[in-house]
Amino acid sequence: QKGSATVVCVASGGFPSAWRLGWKVGGSSSSSGVSNSLEDLGRDGRYSWSSTLSLPADQWRKAGSVSCEAGLTGQSPVTQTLEPDRCSE
Repeated sequence: QKGSATVVCVASGGFPSAWRLGWKVGGSSSSSGVSNSLEDLGRDGRYSWSSTLSLPADQWRKAGSVSCEAGLTGQSPVTQTLEPDRCSE
């Protein structure tokens, strides 16, 4: 969408169901513009989750990095990072 950026993070094949997805924008935790799905139990007994982050275009361009973190409380998260200046518009 013009004037904004939307990023979707999907984690699948997880167990137990207590995993959570979170976002960091420019290295700082962000909950603004975030929409999380409920976990979905697959036929294989494993869970999947998704989280959507929407940012105004100017904040997206200035962010430097946008990271999705998946993790369990007390454990190091699994992180995937995007660099906005490397993404096409």
